[in-house]
Amino acid sequence: MDISDIINHLGEDRRDYYGAVAPPVMRTSNFCFASVEDMRSNINREFEVPFYSRGNNPTVSILRKKMAALEKTEDALITASGCAAISTAVFGNLAAGDHAICVTNCYSWTYTLFHDILKKFGVNVSFIDGTRIEHFKNAITPKTRLIMLESPTSFMMELQDLKAVAALAKQHEITTIIDNSYATPLYQNPAELGIDIVVHSASKYLGGHSDLIAGVICGTEKMIRKLFSQEYLAFGGIITPDNAWLILRGLRTLPVRMKQISETTQKIVCFLEDHPKIDKVLWPFAKSYPKYELARQQMKGAGGLFSFTLKTKEMEKVDMFCNKLRRFLLACSWGGYESLVFPGSVLYSSMNNNKAIPFNLIRMYAGLEEPAVLIQDIEQALEYV
Repeated sequence: MDISDIINHLGEDRRDYYGAVAPPVMRTSNFCFASVEDMRSNINREFEVPFYSRGNNPTVSILRKKMAALEKTEDALITASGCAAISTAVFGNLAAGDHAICVTNCYSWTYTLFHDILKKFGVNVSFIDGTRIEHFKNAITPKTRLIMLESPTSFMMELQDLKAVAALAKQHEITTIIDNSYATPLYQNPAELGIDIVVHSASKYLGGHSDLIAGVICGTEKMIRKLFSQEYLAFGGIITPDNAWLILRGLRTLPVRMKQISETTQKIVCFLEDHPKIDKVLWPFAKSYPKYELARQQMKGAGGLFSFTLKTKEMEKVDMFCNKLRRFLLACSWGGYESLVFPGSVLYSSMNNNKAIPFNLIRMYAGLEEPAVLIQDIEQALEYV
């Protein structure tokens, strides 16, 4: 199906809700049945029919169909957050005594899950630099059951060769999971490259308006059924029908938002690459990017998240630059209409120095403002460096 058909029509039988153009919000916890026999026949069919909204809700089901189609997978689950999506998928594929591999410089709560929480359940984890396939080969053990990917990573913009990792994992019967929040289904479809499970923080581009928290898990019907019947129902990390509806609304404008954001980012990156106070720029579609060719092979485009390092050894100048910005809000996350900045220096204090991220590295997100306005803002702030 065409992307516009998926976003605007798939799963929406408007005859079921009086011809309304927008899908309804089924704000209900329970669903009733006409007879005991009817209830009995459906109590063990929560995956297929609405029984209790912790498992299946009509508004959420519409979103499931759209996300699966966009990611070119067979099915999907929608969760209360990106963290819920990751943890549900991870716990559903690991057991005590197993070994897992996770890329370094991943999302901070992914790191916490793999570094701290999985230890409590007897799972051993190896963190590796995922930029080279040899590192994956060297990390695999007879007990390796899972590889966690994030490409690009959200601060250092590091890529993994998804096709190569997927092929290696299949040789060893290892499940692969990727956080695909950066690229969205429009710009990268990991399942087509052989990745087993694709997760998203829907709080980013999919929602698109900085007004919800949600997550997505995409995979085969067999995998989704497995996760649904165990971790999804037991953990209860479900999305509300209201937030599912907000994502459905956000998807309507996803293609036009991503197009403008990508074009704006390209202009900002070009400006930064030529500026004498900038050391290097990290954006997958920048020609100076170390793995530019790989990015072009496995991604159709790059979004509004990019990083760069300032030519300074003084943290005060990094802080000053960010404090002088007028159009970029100091905040985490990304994917909404507003432009954001997250300096690496935030992670440094007298008690904590994050050596993985240099203090002079600055992550920016280009929103929907005019490119010239954003470039002018960066330019005036650079005068203080």
